[in-house]
Amino acid sequence: MGFRIENISFDSITPVETAQFWAEALGWRLIDGDPDEICLQPAAGSPEAGVLPDILFLRVPETKAVKNRLHLDLRPDDQAAEVARLEALGARRVDVGQGTGVTWVVMADPEGNEFCVLRTVPVSE
Repeated sequence: MGFRIENISFDSITPVETAQFWAEALGWRLIDGDPDEICLQPAAGSPEAGVLPDILFLRVPETKAVKNRLHLDLRPDDQAAEVARLEALGARRVDVGQGTGVTWVVMADPEGNEFCVLRTVPVSE
């Protein structure tokens, strides 16, 4: 195949602030550049570096209006602790019709982009 996924891109009215939230949330690094186009990359030397696509935040004039058609699913070591940490960073729980009894928590970043914090998978011995 002649290509690979380079970026996952998010439209944003506040790309710097949104990128800062995600940098804190994921432990990734902001790549200096144009404030209208902010890139996040996995931490240098991490297992994700060079493997996962970058996340790009692009300035647009309009606010988010509908549910995301694409979202990130995050698998934490401790779901409750990560949900609390993300809420402290500015995320909030949202209802997108997931119903009750699901094993994941649907959240939105400060700009309203939905993402899921999945259940913790027990480590097998």
